[in-house]
Amino acid sequence: MRKTVVIDIVGLTPGLIGPHTPRIQRFAEAGALARVEPMLPAVTCSVQSTYLTGKTPRDHGIVGNGWYSRDTCGVHFWQQANTLVQGPKLWDTAKARDASFTCANYFWWYNMYSSVDFSVTPRPMYRADGRKLPDVYTQPAELRDELQQALGTFPLFKFWGPATSIASSRWIADAAMHADERHDPTLSLIYLPHLDYNLQRLGPDDPALHADLREIDEICGSLIDYYEGRGASVMLLSEYGIMPVSKPVHINRLLRQHGFIAVREELGCEVLDAGASTAFAVADHQVAHVVVNDRARLAEVKALLEACDGVAKVLDAEALPAHGLDHERSGELVVLADPDAWFTYYYWEDDARAPDFARTVDIHRKPGYDPVELFLETPEVASRAKVVLRLVQKKLGFRGLMDVIPLDAARVKGSHGVHSGNPDHDPVVIASAGRLQEDRISATSIHDLILEHVFDAG
Repeated sequence: MRKTVVIDIVGLTPGLIGPHTPRIQRFAEAGALARVEPMLPAVTCSVQSTYLTGKTPRDHGIVGNGWYSRDTCGVHFWQQANTLVQGPKLWDTAKARDASFTCANYFWWYNMYSSVDFSVTPRPMYRADGRKLPDVYTQPAELRDELQQALGTFPLFKFWGPATSIASSRWIADAAMHADERHDPTLSLIYLPHLDYNLQRLGPDDPALHADLREIDEICGSLIDYYEGRGASVMLLSEYGIMPVSKPVHINRLLRQHGFIAVREELGCEVLDAGASTAFAVADHQVAHVVVNDRARLAEVKALLEACDGVAKVLDAEALPAHGLDHERSGELVVLADPDAWFTYYYWEDDARAPDFARTVDIHRKPGYDPVELFLETPEVASRAKVVLRLVQKKLGFRGLMDVIPLDAARVKGSHGVHSGNPDHDPVVIASAGRLQEDRISATSIHDLILEHVFDAG
């Protein structure tokens, strides 16, 4: 076996590798770069699960970053238990080949209660007084204190939300190197999310991204130097490319206008009543799983969605198998956006009646993905003052919402989930030339490519 590290640089594409990423570019020139065929859906949890199982969502069950649970009648995003990923994972296969194999997982998703030897993943503490405190979950448990004593508390609020910065990716990289010196795993999986933020905020063509590229390139260079100094084989990888978008599609509002959505009024706010709805959409970037509780109206819902501006295609039960999405967690229909469009989860028609969590960073309560959480209300000076006020109130023991997120979906300039057909938007894998001989590789083949790095010493 050979010590191996796989560095997942979220959002990296061929079009972003260049003068602002000199370390990544030199690494690619010294080895080989292949485009990864974009899979459906091209979203974090689905792609990572495919990379780690070699299977499509049909087999591993991760049909998106979240889905509707038919047994509880609730939508759940960003769950963390590894048991949700069905079937053996890469490290299970490796351990079966050589019992001395060990694996460390740093922030790849579904990283709790897995059979890896070492894991680190975000796990905030939710206090009864409403506070959300930064923290991590680790295996073994003592690694949690070891890392945060050495590196400081994990910067959770720099990992997602309007305050995101390079600090979270730097902490993850430092944690990986710190733990590696102590435990020396055979395979390390490292997740670096930094590019994801401004690619969605600004779009992939904004010159302001040059600074982000230089920042992530510096961290990648440090990791490459460290792991190559330890005799490791290094692989760089990404999950999807982010495309410029200009059209938010409020798919649930459309369904509501036609009487398919049910809501429950709570203190003047409207909350989606998924179990009572005839049909509703679980929006996830450029893909939406549409649950149709009344199958007799399936054709009616499909026709409505096919006529919606911004919708490219509606997949039904006959079409889902061809895309590897015929799984019980999928919606009765899966809707794909046009390349320049994306789906919001918004279901209210009047912002004054939006649920209280809509204006907060709340990735678990919202029945869909919300990239608007990356922004502050305008004017931002007033919003930052509001943040300070809310923090002071919490420190004084008052309950309250950090209600500083706007409800303006038009501010989002980049998204992913489907593919534009432009190869510059493809995800990439960069590895040594001997192991990567094709110019294009399927997402399901990444599993075997990683194992080749570990078990082929050549």
